[in-house]
Amino acid sequence: MLKSYTIDKMSINSRIDRWIRNNIGKIPQSLIEKDLRKGNIKLNNKKVKSSTKLKLNDKVVFFNFNYKISLLNTKKKFIPTKKVLLKNENNIVEDNSDFLVINKASGISVQGGTKSRKNLIDIFSKSKFFKESQPYTVHRLDKDTSGILIIAKNRNTAQFFTSLFRLRKIHKTYLAICNGDVKKTSGDLIHDLVKYDNEKKIVEKAITHYKVLDKNLNFTLLELKPITGRKHQYQEMKGNLLHL
Repeated sequence: MLKSYTIDKMSINSRIDRWIRNNIGKIPQSLIEKDLRKGNIKLNNKKVKSSTKLKLNDKVVFFNFNYKISLLNTKKKFIPTKKVLLKNENNIVEDNSDFLVINKASGISVQGGTKSRKNLIDIFSKSKFFKESQPYTVHRLDKDTSGILIIAKNRNTAQFFTSLFRLRKIHKTYLAICNGDVKKTSGDLIHDLVKYDNEKKIVEKAITHYKVLDKNLNFTLLELKPITGRKHQYQEMKGNLLHL
């Protein structure tokens, strides 16, 4: 079995392993690397590494690779109604040729998952604002969090914004209302986040600065600024607020 794909401008500079997962199916990294090593997957008829960046009009060819089975594991995209499209398009606060900015509502995911099919990426992929492009995530907000969200219209812009977030050139600020009276006017929430790489335990420190903006006897309005950008930091931040 032989299947060939030509790289378009939307996939320029994408790693070949990421391109395969995004376009062919949710294939394990180990399987992709194995087939690249064996030559079952070639780029321009040459063996390449998984980290190889793609160029315009490159040819990705699959030899004896059961890609149809992989496609069965790909999550089904959410198909928005006209009402859902219009509702989310009305939340756009900035639009240009490279990206748009929306005021994300609470109760909707940025990307689809096993527990939430309805998501902004699938919605805007059907929008008139992405008629000649496709939406790329730059950063994320939790499903129940509202606020400003950037969605890129091309891979180069997405990579540029991702770099700005990674280098802390763009800063996030959250507002939160907490039950009770927070005594200290400001401080830092510090927590160790634990994750595992196979059996290896990895501990990362998560730091969030908080400042009291207003309060009464029952509630406190806080300004929260993540100093680190750890995965799941937001969930831990919410948990730590209960102990202030």
